[in-house]
Amino acid sequence: MRKILVVLGMMALSVTASAKNDASVVALKKFFEAEQKVKSMYVDTIDENKAVENALRGMLEGLDPHSVYIPREEVQQMTEPLEGEFEGVGITFTMQRDTLHVENTIEGGPSEKVGIRAGDQIVKVNDTVIAGVKKTTHEVMKMLRGKKGTKVVVSVKRKGEKEDLTFHITRDKVPLKSVTVGYLLDPTTGYVRITRFSETTKKEWNEVIKGLKKQGMKDIVIDLRGNGGGYLQMATAIADDFLDGKMDIVRTKGRVLNIVYHSSAGGSMKDAKVAVLVDEYTASASEILSGALQDWDRGVVVGRRTFGKGLVQQQIKLNDGSLMRVTVARYYTPSGRCIQKPYENGIEAYKSDAEERMKHGELTNADSVKLADSLQYKTMVKGRTVYGGGGIMPDVFVPADTTLNSKYLSNVVAKGVLNTYSTIVAEDRERNYAERYGTLKRFEVEMEVDDNMLNGLRAEAAEEEVTCTDEEWERAKEKSRMFLKALIARRIWGEEGYYTIVNDQDETVKKAVEELRGQK
Repeated sequence: MRKILVVLGMMALSVTASAKNDASVVALKKFFEAEQKVKSMYVDTIDENKAVENALRGMLEGLDPHSVYIPREEVQQMTEPLEGEFEGVGITFTMQRDTLHVENTIEGGPSEKVGIRAGDQIVKVNDTVIAGVKKTTHEVMKMLRGKKGTKVVVSVKRKGEKEDLTFHITRDKVPLKSVTVGYLLDPTTGYVRITRFSETTKKEWNEVIKGLKKQGMKDIVIDLRGNGGGYLQMATAIADDFLDGKMDIVRTKGRVLNIVYHSSAGGSMKDAKVAVLVDEYTASASEILSGALQDWDRGVVVGRRTFGKGLVQQQIKLNDGSLMRVTVARYYTPSGRCIQKPYENGIEAYKSDAEERMKHGELTNADSVKLADSLQYKTMVKGRTVYGGGGIMPDVFVPADTTLNSKYLSNVVAKGVLNTYSTIVAEDRERNYAERYGTLKRFEVEMEVDDNMLNGLRAEAAEEEVTCTDEEWERAKEKSRMFLKALIARRIWGEEGYYTIVNDQDETVKKAVEELRGQK
């Protein structure tokens, strides 16, 4: 640290008369002068290293929502969600202005199971307030991590909720498989869900596609809902599977980084019909994949407008092992659309965009989506109109399922009651679903969650002080019935069991299959 300040000081003091107007030199001189004054005059002795780290953090946060400084001790933890396996609560997050922002929940992990979602702000862990008290990422990590089976209670601030929400999380081994499920929706249509783009995504994808082709798959539904992105190369590699050779997949444009990613000689899925499912939490690398397939008229995009993260970060390692992730370019789809949405109104407005869309009706009504004519672009083959200005606008709009907004059902999930009760039922020896039905297909068709089982769920919730009126119960019953059956199936047949049940009632999946069947 002393060495850095000496160098800065020498640079500032050696300013020549001709260079005094150079903005960068003037800025360095100002920084050095301010640091020296604070160091000599502040009432207490300051930690100079921490002061410079705070300055770096502030500098990067002021640029855009995705440029960030990562201290040395936090570097390993920041890369784990894309590379390794660990025990904990299963979220990826960033600390911004002393507040923990959930970037994403890991599919099948403890946080996802209780209903925590991207955009939430965790303000308290057990009885300890972590917001606004200058906790480091490392300190928060230690509080959230823990042995499998241990419990942690978190308080969450969620946009649109007047009061903080409380979630009871049972820590578990967090699965980090990125292609979480692949199965046949019908004899010739596959369903593949990708939850993030990690370093193993293409390998996982190849294995799933190979297996589905052996079962007779000709067409495919790719589910990218809730996928916050990850490694660009993994998304372009999957796009490559659907394209002929030498077709643009994505362009990056910046002052120093200008790259065009092309397809190769033709992929293994180039003759398959494809539908891509997206929503307001589909971001970054997921938008690159869906935008490329849409621009080349190669697939139909179904769902709701995506998040709109089109800034390219480059990792810069500093001498002490810390990192800066600095935005160096923007992503552009083959038709020339910029994926990045505006962020001039600050980070809070940027992060809460999905909630604002809900408030304005965009997530439930296609007519509420206002797109300027000046942002029109044409697809590469058919010349269809598509829109820029932030995110990927789907070809087929499907409104959000507002039946999931039951406050009672949300509380049943948040307290872990639904997950716990489904485990009890699934492991009940008298029922023995695996032996009784033998296959997932028979379970799907023949197993019924009757009212007695639902009443057991309601009684279990009441023991955890989650109660409701009869009217609220009637509103929550059918979704509870579906989720309970899906969670029991997950206990026996894994993620394929869960999504086989859930997708049967998923309007976005149904619409995608309908579109594929209607294509020539």
